[in-house]
Amino acid sequence: MYATVMHGPGDVRYEHVEDPEIVKPTDAIIKLSATCICGSDLWPYRGLQPQAAPVHMGHEYCGIVVEVGSEVRTIRPGQFVVGSFCLSDNTCPHCRFGFQSSCQQREFMTGAQAPYARVPLADGSLVATTEIPDTGMIPDMLAASDVLGTGWYGAVAANVREGSTVVVVGDGAVGLMGVMAAHQLGAERIIAMSRHEGRAKLAREFGATDIVAARGEDGIQRIMELTDGIGAESVIEAVGTQQSMQQAMGVCRPGGSIGYVGVPHGVSFDGQQLFLWQQRMLGGPAPVRRFLPDLMERVLQSRIQPGKVFDLILPIAEIAEGYRTMDERRAIKTMLQLAE
Repeated sequence: MYATVMHGPGDVRYEHVEDPEIVKPTDAIIKLSATCICGSDLWPYRGLQPQAAPVHMGHEYCGIVVEVGSEVRTIRPGQFVVGSFCLSDNTCPHCRFGFQSSCQQREFMTGAQAPYARVPLADGSLVATTEIPDTGMIPDMLAASDVLGTGWYGAVAANVREGSTVVVVGDGAVGLMGVMAAHQLGAERIIAMSRHEGRAKLAREFGATDIVAARGEDGIQRIMELTDGIGAESVIEAVGTQQSMQQAMGVCRPGGSIGYVGVPHGVSFDGQQLFLWQQRMLGGPAPVRRFLPDLMERVLQSRIQPGKVFDLILPIAEIAEGYRTMDERRAIKTMLQLAE
């Protein structure tokens, strides 16, 4: 088959590779219904995450099971499934504690920007629907496998509660999903930091009550003005840069919580500042598997439409253009269509 391979910074190709096969008895093979490009894929694309050899890309996925290993018990061929980008057995102590992204057998999904993909730890990683969803729900299901689950975890980690004030730092796909999650969890006021008209419009559609275009110290000052000098009790950091983390800490009130889900690059902390500002912090790779059953049910009940975050759809053969559009911020998130 053909699949997406990154050979180096700026060099993404759709080229011939070997078909995926069952390697371990706990594996499954799925035929993808759709796939997409993640914002985190841009780190190696921009040369900010070194790689020693060509890498098969893609970790967001949903589709139909076509084959399972001999030890797979809960998933069967013909089912529609969604899986997390963090693969887990869902039975180890960390999984049972709700942190499947730190599973003792953890693997990270790869190779999903392709028509077919191998999914290790299938029983623990995949969640099946009772029936195959309508075609129109496929983008929403695809979003659940990473960006929706990551934004949701950001909101949970930030301790978003009914009636709370939330600031979302970052207007990419994860930040926008954080807005949606905060709204679903009952936040009364959601301040989204965005200076891009299209993204700000979508943030409002997802539940944002205020938009702050300013960045850095100006952005912090504006949010403090909006909150009467108090700050927000919940902040979702969805970028992963030093500036975005400083903004998150600068607008979080003492005793408040920061949920950081942006993959950090060049982020450092001042221990004395953390001590004096009295802010809670929880983040890291999202345990999407914890939230998948609930998120999939919300999609099936048409309570949420996270697939709206895909503002560009391309044939998978045009993968290089998909990466370029996201790198140049001409698209929030690119969904890739697969040939029948």
